[in-house]
Amino acid sequence: MSFTRTLRAVGGAVVAGALLFGTAPVASADQIRHEQWPLRSFGADDIWKVSTGMGVTVAVIDDPVDGSHPDLKGSVLPGKSFIDGGTADSPDGKYEHGTAMASLIAGHGHGPGGSDGVKGLAPDSKILPVGIDLGDKEGSYAEPLRYAVDHGAKIVNMSFEDFGDTSPAEKAAVDYARKHDVLVVAASGNSGSSTPRLPSAVPGVLAVGAVDIDLKVWKFSSYGPHIKLLAPGLHIRSAGVETPYRLANGTSDSTAYVSAAAALLRSKFPNLTAGQIANRLVKTAGLPDDMKGKKLPDPHYGYGFIRPSKALTANIPTGSENGPLPALSEGSSKGSGSGKDAQQAADSAKGMSTGVVIGIVGGVVGLLVVVLIVVLMVKKKNGRNGPPPGGPGGPGGYGGYGGPGGPGGFAPPYPSTPNPYQQQPTAPGWHPPAPPMQPPGR
Repeated sequence: MSFTRTLRAVGGAVVAGALLFGTAPVASADQIRHEQWPLRSFGADDIWKVSTGMGVTVAVIDDPVDGSHPDLKGSVLPGKSFIDGGTADSPDGKYEHGTAMASLIAGHGHGPGGSDGVKGLAPDSKILPVGIDLGDKEGSYAEPLRYAVDHGAKIVNMSFEDFGDTSPAEKAAVDYARKHDVLVVAASGNSGSSTPRLPSAVPGVLAVGAVDIDLKVWKFSSYGPHIKLLAPGLHIRSAGVETPYRLANGTSDSTAYVSAAAALLRSKFPNLTAGQIANRLVKTAGLPDDMKGKKLPDPHYGYGFIRPSKALTANIPTGSENGPLPALSEGSSKGSGSGKDAQQAADSAKGMSTGVVIGIVGGVVGLLVVVLIVVLMVKKKNGRNGPPPGGPGGPGGYGGYGGPGGPGGFAPPYPSTPNPYQQQPTAPGWHPPAPPMQPPGR
C-alpha cells in the first residue's frame, strides 16, 4: 500500500476478571452472567425461543479467536490468520479483542445448562475467525474480507477503526461482500468526534455506535451521517485470553451485538437479503423520548438502538434488496457475477441476430416514451397540488428506515411497547465500575 495507516480495535478492557475456571466458587461464575446486562435488556430468554442464530456463520476480522475458551469451544471454525498464515482459532500472546467479540456473538457459556460464563446473543451461530494485526501500519482488510465472504460468512464483524484512507482494494472488497449478499458491520470508533472512521464510513457498511443503559450515546462514540444503529457498549462482560473474562467499554462491543442480532435474523429469515436484514434492524430500532419525531438518521443516534425481539417478530415489509444501504455502483450490483460470467454474457450477446437486436432497441425506445409521458403527467399534477407537507421524517414525511415518522408519516405496523432497555440491568446492590475517563486503545 502507498500510505501509512493503523487498524486499531475499538473496545478497551476496563477491568479484567480474575475468575479462574475450576478454582472459583459457583456464585462467582454466576456473577459473570449476571453482569451481562444487555442480555436482560434485550429479553434474550424470549428471543432464543424464536431464533438462536443456528446455521449462520459470522466472520470476526480481528485478533485471532481462542476457540478453546470454555464459553466458545465448538463454536469457532479454524479460519485463517493473515498474521502468520495459519489458522486463527488459537491466539498467540496477550491480544484478546477477537475472542471478546466472538463471545458476545456466539458464546454459549459453560457448566450445567451453560448457565455460567459469557453467553452471546446468537449462541448457536458459528464464528469464522479471520486474524489480522491491528497494529500493522501497512495493514489492509481487503484480502481478509474477501476470505470471509469466500468461506461462508453471511455477516462480517469488523470491530476496529482504520486510521488512513480506504484503498481501492478495500472499497472493492466491501462491494464484493455486498454482491455476495454478505452484511458487513463495523464500529464507528471511540474518538467521540465527527471525523469519519473507516471502515464504518465506507458506503455499504452498517456503521454502529455505542449506547449506555440509559439510552444515551456514549460520549466517546464517534458520529456522523453514516451512523445507522446503536447497541450496548458500556460495562460489557466478554471472554478474554490472559484472564477468562474482561469488562470493557467501546463501539467494538456494540458492533458485535449488532452482528449477533443480524445472525438471529438471517437464521429466521434465510431468504432475505443482507440489505433487508439491515432494514428489519433499523425499522424496529428504538429512540429515547427526546429523540422521537426527529429526522433520521441522526448523526449521533442513527436510526436508534437495536431491539432484536422486535426485529424478529414485527410485521415488516420486505423492502428493496439494499434496505437502508446505498445501491451498489453500476457494474458491481448484486448478482452481477464474476468477470468470467460477464464475459460469457457478452459472448452470448454477440451471437444475437440483427433482427432480435433491432426488436429489443425498438421496445426500449417505446418504453422510454411511455415513461416520459408518465413523468410529465406527474410533474403537472404536483405543480397543481404543491409538495407534500414536511420533508423526509418530518410531518407527513416517510420517516426513513427505522424512523417512527411524523404525523401522517410511515410507522411500522405494530403497536408501541415499553422499551426493553428500561429494565433494570442487575439486581439491587450491584453497580458497574466507572468507565475510564479516556477511550482505551484496545
